[in-house]
Amino acid sequence: MVKVLDTKLQDAKIIETDVFGDHRGFFTETYTENHFYEAGVDIKFVQDNQSLSVEPGVLRGLHFQKAPYAQTKLLRAVTGVIYDVIVDVRAGSPTYGQWQGFILSEFNHRQLLVPKGFAHGFVTLTPNCNVAYKCDGYYVPNADGGIAFDDPDLAIEWPMPIEHLILSAKDKNHPNLKDADLNFVYEKK
Repeated sequence: MVKVLDTKLQDAKIIETDVFGDHRGFFTETYTENHFYEAGVDIKFVQDNQSLSVEPGVLRGLHFQKAPYAQTKLLRAVTGVIYDVIVDVRAGSPTYGQWQGFILSEFNHRQLLVPKGFAHGFVTLTPNCNVAYKCDGYYVPNADGGIAFDDPDLAIEWPMPIEHLILSAKDKNHPNLKDADLNFVYEKK
């Protein structure tokens, strides 16, 4: 069974699947197209990605891919624990400029559905975090964009001091939301 939970941000969802455990471990179907469809998630995924972050405190993000190459993502922590943050960057959205954070882990088996028009990032809370995610569009390098993880207008509450975070050179240099090159428009459903 697929359970879809609303978040405080318009159109973003937490997804839970049944987990069957015993003395050997557990089994879960992380994605079954017809079950997701029956639960109201009708998205055709075309690309799977995976990242490994070896140390706690690795921050990846906040990323997005500009329209018309925007991507919806379905992501989960295969191993480890992450604090995942999304920001609604769709002009006209009732939750524009708002953020929300979620704990995703190998223990809670939760998945986050990140719609097109959201910036996304996460910080690792444990060593050796494997994060896997499905995308409904292909990666297009010239459509790659981002916003600053430490934008004072967003005031994201990261779970550790920002001076302890480990970032790529690219992620250290994203603009604040008010200066970002965005082309997303909210479409009411």
